[in-house]
Parts: sequence; structure tokens; C-alpha cells
Amino acid sequence: MSEIRIEKVDEFRWIIPSVGGMRVPGMIYSSEKLIKEMGADQSPKQVANVAHLPGIVKYSLAMPDMHWGYGFPIGGVAAFDINEGIISPGGVGYDINCGVRLMTTKLNFDDIKGRLSGLVSALFRDIPSGVGSKGDLKLSIKEEKKVLQKGAGWAVNQGYGFPEDLESTEDGGKIDGADPERVSDRALERGKQQLGTLGSGNHFLEIEIVEEIFDEKVASAFGLEKDQVCVFIHSGSRGFGHQVCDDYLARMVKNLGKLGMPLPDRQLACAYLDSDEGRGYLAAMACAANYAWANRQMLMHWTRETFERTLRMSPADIGMRLVYDVCHNIAKIEEFPVDGKNVKLCVHRKGATRAFPPGHPALPEKYRGVGQPVLIPGDMGRGSYVLVGTDKAFEETFGSTCHGAGRVMSRSRATKVSKGRSIGKEMAEKGIIVIASGKGTLQEEMPEAYKDIDEVVDIVHQSGLSRKVARLRTVGCIKG
Repeated sequence: MSEIRIEKVDEFRWIIPSVGGMRVPGMIYSSEKLIKEMGADQSPKQVANVAHLPGIVKYSLAMPDMHWGYGFPIGGVAAFDINEGIISPGGVGYDINCGVRLMTTKLNFDDIKGRLSGLVSALFRDIPSGVGSKGDLKLSIKEEKKVLQKGAGWAVNQGYGFPEDLESTEDGGKIDGADPERVSDRALERGKQQLGTLGSGNHFLEIEIVEEIFDEKVASAFGLEKDQVCVFIHSGSRGFGHQVCDDYLARMVKNLGKLGMPLPDRQLACAYLDSDEGRGYLAAMACAANYAWANRQMLMHWTRETFERTLRMSPADIGMRLVYDVCHNIAKIEEFPVDGKNVKLCVHRKGATRAFPPGHPALPEKYRGVGQPVLIPGDMGRGSYVLVGTDKAFEETFGSTCHGAGRVMSRSRATKVSKGRSIGKEMAEKGIIVIASGKGTLQEEMPEAYKDIDEVVDIVHQSGLSRKVARLRTVGCIKG
């Protein structure tokens, strides 16, 4: 544990008192068990560091999947006043708009279990994955700039999906204000042949089965039924988003001296929102967010086609439908009540999921009566969850909740611990077929490298930041 003082508030909230240059306290949502298990993880110190940033409102927040990240902790949430506050590339992360989408089908497990191996192999063949993977599509720079401005809508206009897919995507699959002139030639070059690729590391495509329903009414609104076959896709903005983050971090580090802004960690390099650098990053970040939405839209389209070819069934018989697509690594201008007034804030969610309550106008009309679908993938061996947004999250955490299980081991530590084991064979013994591109990917991504998803989700459920709707069990997985 770091030298940071952490005090228990109640069963699931832990406060880091405001000391020194901290402008607000830190607030961690966790359990006593997970707090004790953090060990040498420096993420509580990162929560305190974020609290030093100008314009921060209420708290520097962290979700129960919190772990060490670049500058901000992963699982961190922070909101900044749009007039006096900052924007930080480290508070968004390198994989801008890394996120997940969940699709349901009309199939149940009996429809695929005899053909599961062939289906996973076909998905691995048809979905480009792995480090630096490139797709069949090579964009011209002119066309790529259209992707950056139109997001998932560009993909649908090209025939990769349907207009109703956009209705089920956060923000309709596009953030306004994207300006391709604010991104570097290097970013454009890296992005032009990676659209429609899964990526590497913790990115995945999983076939899952709905194992348990906790809330029949909300599950019905989301179209979820017990034993139903679903697909989770987790991917982001690939090399394009990475380069945008890299470019703007360099500019903001260079600019720090001029700002005279004392920071406890240079990885928190930032710019005032009301500055040319701040506006430039927001415009470039929106480009990367739109690229990521187009990317996941295309991955879903090819998944639909692969199911149809492999199972020799029609689109109507498979009925693959997008439940929702949410982003994890993003900064957004949103409105929240603060001290009795509604104010616009720049909310950074780094490894956190938006969890808006029933009635919020940003939700698709079909979900407005129950709340936003919240998609929480776990590790490849222990399943995933669907939750729903709540009023309490809107009041306490700027409408945010956790985004996954959260790592407990670094990639290098996981590789060392799993030496000599066959993770793929262990998964197969559990009834999970896994194929990976990278030689060491399965070692890095073994289940023990992550917190127990059941524990993490119980914390956000019991603390009221989101409510459990359904639990899913993984049966097939492809990894980058």
C-alpha cells in the first residue's frame, strides 16, 4: 500500500482526506477485502494526485476495479469546471474510447454447442487481431477523415450495419467537435489500415451465454433471456488513438512550464479547457472516439456475417441485435447538479463506464424507462455482467460505475506466474474455447491476473452505483 491515508466512510466508500495541494478529497468505492489486497499498487496515490488538478469538482473518484495507470488510475473518474478546469490526456488514456458492445441473438446454447469450436475458429479467421494487425480495408486519408468526423455512422453508410445500431450506441456513435486538422500525419498514417481490427492485449471477442437474470423487467427491456447466446466485443481506437494521446501528452508536458501549474506527477500533464491546447486535444480526442465507434461497428458486422456463414442460418434466424455500446476511456462535457445548480463539467472516465439513470435524455428512447445498459466484462474464465444505471451514480459519481474486473497483476507478473502452464488447456477444461494471436497473450490475460468480477460487481450493486440485471458465462473467446 502507498503512504496515502485511507479512511473508511461506510461499507463500500473510502476517503482520502484532502492534504497539501489536494483541492478536493479522494473517494474510492471498494470493499475492505479489496482495499487490503491492493498491496503495493500505487493507485490510491494516483487518486490523491488527480485531486491536485485545477478546477476539479467534489472528489477525485475511483471505482472498485481501480488499478495503477498512466497518471490517472484505471477505474478513475474526475470532473472539471469547464471555465477553470483542465483536460488531461492521461485522464483519458492511450486507448481513447476503448469500450464494449453487447449483441444478443435468437439462439440458445443448444443451437451452437456442437459447432462452437468451428464458430470460434471462424471468428478468429475473419476478425483481424493481434499487435499492429491490419484489415482488408485501406482508407485514403480523405476517407479516413470522414470516419473521424462521422464515427459509427460512416461504417453504417458503407454497409457495415444498420441505422438501428446507431440508436443503441452511446452518443449515437459520434462525438461532435471532431476536427481531423487537429491530429498529426503520423496518427492518420497509423489509422488508415487498422479500421475493423480487434487489437491485442485485453481486447477480445467473446461468445457468452446468459446464465442468470437478476431483474426480469430490465432484462426484458434490454432483450436478455436465460440461456441466450450473446457476443461481447471489446476494442478501441487502435494505433490512431494511441498516437493522438502520445502527440498531445508531448505538447502538454512542453507547455507545463508556461502554465506555472505545479503537478505531483508529470504524467498528469494537462491544459486548461479554455485554451488552444485544451480545445485541440478535445477535437483530436473526439476524432479518436469516433474512429473507435466505427471500428467496433465494423467488427460487429463481420461477426454477424461469420455467424451466418458458419451456422448456415439467415440473418433473421440468428437475429443478432446490438443491445448497447459503451465507451470506457473518454472525457465528455456533460451536465450534473452541483450545490443545487445544474452545471456543465468535463468528466474524465478512465476505465469507467457511464451509468445514467432512467429518464435521462441522453439514453435511447427504448431504454429511457429503465436506465442505461451498463456492460461489465470480466476475465475470460469467470464471466461478465449486464447492469443498469441509477440515480445514485448520477448524484455521487457523475453518472459513472466500474468498467471490468480490474487487474491485480501486471502483464509481466502474470507471464512469470503462469510460466509452464497451458492457459488455453485450462480454459478448455472449463468448457471455454480460447484462441489468441499473441504467443504470450493467454499468460498475460489468465483469470488470476484480474480481480474476481463477482466481488467488483457486488460492490457497485450494493453501493447503488448500478444494479445487476444479468450474469453471462463465457464459452468462446478470441484474443488479440
